[in-house]
Amino acid sequence: MSRYAHLAYTPTVREVQHEMGSGIAAGRRLREPGDRPEPLTGAEASFIRSLDGFLLATVGETGWPYVQFRGGPPGFVHVLDEARIAYADVGGNRQFITTGNLRSDDRVALFFLDHARQTRLKMFGHARIVPAADQPELFARLESPRTEGRVERLVVIEIEGYDWNCPRHITPRFSERELDDALAPVRERMSALERENAELRARLARAGANPA
Repeated sequence: MSRYAHLAYTPTVREVQHEMGSGIAAGRRLREPGDRPEPLTGAEASFIRSLDGFLLATVGETGWPYVQFRGGPPGFVHVLDEARIAYADVGGNRQFITTGNLRSDDRVALFFLDHARQTRLKMFGHARIVPAADQPELFARLESPRTEGRVERLVVIEIEGYDWNCPRHITPRFSERELDDALAPVRERMSALERENAELRARLARAGANPA
Protein backbone atom coordinates (compact mmCIF):
# COMPACT_ATOMS: atom_id res chain seq x y z
CA MET A 1 0.00 0.00 0.00
CA SER A 2 3.03 2.31 -0.29
CA ARG A 3 1.67 4.50 -3.10
CA TYR A 4 -1.78 4.52 -1.54
CA ALA A 5 -0.32 5.66 1.78
CA HIS A 6 1.68 8.45 0.18
CA LEU A 7 -1.48 9.79 -1.44
CA ALA A 8 -3.83 9.31 1.51
CA TYR A 9 -1.59 10.29 4.42
CA THR A 10 -1.59 14.05 4.05
CA PRO A 11 0.15 16.23 6.67
CA THR A 12 -3.14 16.74 8.49
CA VAL A 13 -3.89 13.02 8.41
CA ARG A 14 -0.41 12.32 9.78
CA GLU A 15 -1.02 14.81 12.57
CA VAL A 16 -4.18 12.97 13.60
CA GLN A 17 -2.40 9.60 13.36
CA HIS A 18 0.24 10.80 15.81
CA GLU A 19 -2.45 12.16 18.13
CA MET A 20 -4.22 8.81 18.10
CA GLY A 21 -1.08 6.71 18.52
CA SER A 22 -0.85 5.17 15.05
CA GLY A 23 1.85 7.45 13.72
CA ILE A 24 4.70 4.92 14.04
CA ALA A 25 3.02 2.30 11.87
CA ALA A 26 1.96 4.95 9.37
CA GLY A 27 5.49 6.30 9.27
CA ARG A 28 6.86 2.89 8.30
CA ARG A 29 4.48 2.80 5.36
CA LEU A 30 5.56 6.24 4.22
CA ARG A 31 9.22 5.17 4.25
CA GLU A 32 8.38 2.59 1.60
CA PRO A 33 8.84 3.71 -2.03
CA GLY A 34 5.69 5.48 -3.12
CA ASP A 35 6.56 7.66 -6.09
CA ARG A 36 5.25 5.26 -8.74
CA PRO A 37 1.84 3.68 -9.39
CA GLU A 38 1.35 0.27 -7.84
CA PRO A 39 0.77 -2.56 -10.35
CA LEU A 40 -2.18 -4.83 -9.82
CA THR A 41 -1.42 -8.45 -8.99
CA GLY A 42 -3.46 -11.55 -9.68
CA ALA A 43 -5.18 -11.20 -6.30
CA GLU A 44 -6.56 -7.75 -7.08
CA ALA A 45 -7.52 -8.72 -10.63
CA SER A 46 -9.42 -11.83 -9.49
CA PHE A 47 -11.20 -9.91 -6.75
CA ILE A 48 -12.33 -7.12 -9.09
CA ARG A 49 -13.57 -9.58 -11.70
CA SER A 50 -15.59 -11.49 -9.10
CA LEU A 51 -17.74 -8.53 -8.02
CA ASP A 52 -21.02 -7.22 -9.39
CA GLY A 53 -20.59 -3.63 -8.24
CA PHE A 54 -18.36 -0.93 -6.76
CA LEU A 55 -18.47 2.65 -5.50
CA LEU A 56 -16.82 5.46 -7.46
CA ALA A 57 -16.00 8.83 -5.92
CA THR A 58 -15.20 12.05 -7.80
CA VAL A 59 -14.83 15.70 -6.81
CA GLY A 60 -16.59 18.60 -8.52
CA GLU A 61 -15.52 22.20 -9.04
CA THR A 62 -17.27 23.16 -5.80
CA GLY A 63 -14.86 20.91 -3.90
CA TRP A 64 -17.66 18.61 -2.79
CA PRO A 65 -17.18 14.84 -3.26
CA TYR A 66 -19.73 12.73 -5.10
CA VAL A 67 -20.11 8.96 -4.75
CA GLN A 68 -21.88 6.80 -7.30
CA PHE A 69 -22.61 3.08 -7.43
CA ARG A 70 -21.76 1.16 -10.58
CA GLY A 71 -23.17 -2.35 -11.00
CA GLY A 72 -23.38 -5.16 -13.51
CA PRO A 73 -22.68 -8.86 -13.89
CA PRO A 74 -19.49 -10.20 -12.28
CA GLY A 75 -16.62 -9.28 -14.56
CA PHE A 76 -18.19 -6.09 -15.97
CA VAL A 77 -15.15 -4.25 -14.61
CA HIS A 78 -12.39 -5.51 -16.89
CA VAL A 79 -8.75 -5.65 -15.85
CA LEU A 80 -6.97 -4.53 -19.02
CA ASP A 81 -3.47 -4.98 -17.59
CA GLU A 82 -1.57 -4.44 -14.34
CA ALA A 83 -2.08 -0.67 -14.56
CA ARG A 84 -5.62 -0.21 -15.93
CA ILE A 85 -9.19 -1.27 -15.37
CA ALA A 86 -12.16 -0.29 -17.53
CA TYR A 87 -15.90 -0.75 -18.00
CA ALA A 88 -18.63 0.16 -20.45
CA ASP A 89 -20.80 2.88 -18.91
CA VAL A 90 -24.51 2.78 -19.72
CA GLY A 91 -27.24 5.38 -19.41
CA GLY A 92 -28.51 6.15 -15.91
CA ASN A 93 -30.51 8.94 -14.28
CA ARG A 94 -29.25 11.53 -16.78
CA GLN A 95 -27.60 13.75 -14.17
CA PHE A 96 -24.06 13.14 -15.50
CA ILE A 97 -22.46 14.30 -12.25
CA THR A 98 -19.60 11.81 -12.35
CA THR A 99 -18.98 12.43 -16.05
CA GLY A 100 -19.01 16.18 -15.51
CA ASN A 101 -16.71 16.02 -12.51
CA LEU A 102 -14.15 14.04 -14.51
CA ARG A 103 -13.87 16.86 -17.03
CA SER A 104 -12.38 19.13 -14.39
CA ASP A 105 -10.55 16.57 -12.22
CA ASP A 106 -9.69 13.05 -13.36
CA ARG A 107 -8.80 11.78 -9.87
CA VAL A 108 -11.10 9.08 -8.52
CA ALA A 109 -11.41 6.81 -5.50
CA LEU A 110 -12.87 3.34 -5.88
CA PHE A 111 -14.27 1.03 -3.22
CA PHE A 112 -14.73 -2.66 -4.02
CA LEU A 113 -16.65 -4.51 -1.31
CA ASP A 114 -17.50 -8.19 -1.00
CA HIS A 115 -19.98 -8.66 1.83
CA ALA A 116 -20.06 -12.44 1.54
CA ARG A 117 -16.30 -12.83 1.99
CA GLN A 118 -16.00 -9.75 4.23
CA THR A 119 -13.29 -8.27 2.03
CA ARG A 120 -12.75 -4.77 0.67
CA LEU A 121 -10.27 -3.11 -1.65
CA LYS A 122 -9.72 0.65 -1.87
CA MET A 123 -8.10 2.34 -4.86
CA PHE A 124 -6.93 5.70 -6.14
CA GLY A 125 -6.71 6.33 -9.85
CA HIS A 126 -7.12 8.65 -12.82
CA ALA A 127 -10.26 8.13 -14.92
CA ARG A 128 -10.57 8.87 -18.61
CA ILE A 129 -13.80 9.00 -20.62
CA VAL A 130 -13.55 7.38 -24.05
CA PRO A 131 -16.36 7.64 -26.65
CA ALA A 132 -17.27 4.07 -27.61
CA ALA A 133 -17.11 4.88 -31.34
CA ASP A 134 -13.54 6.19 -31.04
CA GLN A 135 -12.02 2.90 -29.88
CA PRO A 136 -13.95 -0.03 -31.37
CA GLU A 137 -11.34 -2.57 -30.23
CA LEU A 138 -11.63 -1.44 -26.61
CA PHE A 139 -15.42 -1.39 -26.89
CA ALA A 140 -15.37 -4.98 -28.18
CA ARG A 141 -13.21 -6.01 -25.25
CA LEU A 142 -15.60 -4.41 -22.74
CA GLU A 143 -18.75 -5.61 -24.48
CA SER A 144 -19.00 -8.89 -22.59
CA PRO A 145 -19.73 -9.05 -19.81
CA ARG A 146 -21.15 -5.58 -19.26
CA THR A 147 -24.07 -3.80 -17.60
CA GLU A 148 -27.34 -4.03 -19.52
CA GLY A 149 -28.41 -0.89 -21.37
CA ARG A 150 -27.21 1.44 -24.09
CA VAL A 151 -23.48 2.11 -23.79
CA GLU A 152 -22.86 5.86 -23.63
CA ARG A 153 -19.13 5.87 -22.97
CA LEU A 154 -16.15 3.78 -21.93
CA VAL A 155 -14.37 4.54 -18.68
CA VAL A 156 -10.69 3.68 -18.36
CA ILE A 157 -9.02 4.07 -14.96
CA GLU A 158 -5.27 4.12 -14.49
CA ILE A 159 -4.49 2.82 -11.01
CA GLU A 160 -2.24 4.88 -8.73
CA GLY A 161 -2.43 2.88 -5.53
CA TYR A 162 -4.60 0.49 -3.56
CA ASP A 163 -5.07 -0.96 -0.11
CA TRP A 164 -6.70 -4.16 1.12
CA ASN A 165 -8.78 -2.85 3.99
CA CYS A 166 -9.58 -4.39 7.36
CA PRO A 167 -12.60 -6.76 7.31
CA ARG A 168 -13.94 -5.52 10.64
CA HIS A 169 -17.57 -4.40 10.72
CA ILE A 170 -18.40 -5.77 7.25
CA THR A 171 -21.83 -7.34 7.67
CA PRO A 172 -22.03 -10.68 5.82
CA ARG A 173 -24.62 -10.42 3.04
CA PHE A 174 -25.25 -12.66 0.08
CA SER A 175 -26.55 -11.93 -3.40
CA GLU A 176 -29.20 -14.04 -5.10
CA ARG A 177 -26.51 -15.64 -7.26
CA GLU A 178 -24.36 -16.48 -4.24
CA LEU A 179 -27.33 -17.98 -2.41
CA ASP A 180 -28.27 -20.03 -5.47
CA ASP A 181 -24.74 -21.41 -5.69
CA ALA A 182 -24.60 -22.19 -1.96
CA LEU A 183 -28.06 -23.79 -1.86
CA ALA A 184 -27.69 -25.83 -5.07
CA PRO A 185 -26.38 -28.95 -3.23
CA VAL A 186 -29.18 -28.64 -0.66
CA ARG A 187 -31.81 -28.41 -3.39
CA GLU A 188 -30.33 -31.42 -5.17
CA ARG A 189 -30.38 -33.42 -1.94
CA MET A 190 -33.98 -32.40 -1.25
CA SER A 191 -35.01 -33.46 -4.76
CA ALA A 192 -33.32 -36.84 -4.29
CA LEU A 193 -35.07 -37.34 -0.94
CA GLU A 194 -38.43 -36.39 -2.46
CA ARG A 195 -37.93 -38.94 -5.25
CA GLU A 196 -36.91 -41.58 -2.70
CA ASN A 197 -39.93 -40.75 -0.56
CA ALA A 198 -42.26 -41.02 -3.57
CA GLU A 199 -40.80 -44.43 -4.45
CA LEU A 200 -41.27 -45.68 -0.89
CA ARG A 201 -44.88 -44.45 -0.85
CA ALA A 202 -45.53 -46.24 -4.13
CA ARG A 203 -44.07 -49.49 -2.74
CA LEU A 204 -46.19 -49.22 0.39
CA ALA A 205 -49.26 -48.58 -1.69
CA ARG A 206 -48.58 -51.63 -3.83
CA ALA A 207 -47.93 -53.75 -0.76
CA GLY A 208 -51.23 -52.65 0.76
CA ALA A 209 -53.12 -53.44 -2.39
CA ASN A 210 -51.58 -56.94 -2.61
CA PRO A 211 -51.33 -58.33 0.97
CA ALA A 212 -49.35 -61.55 1.37
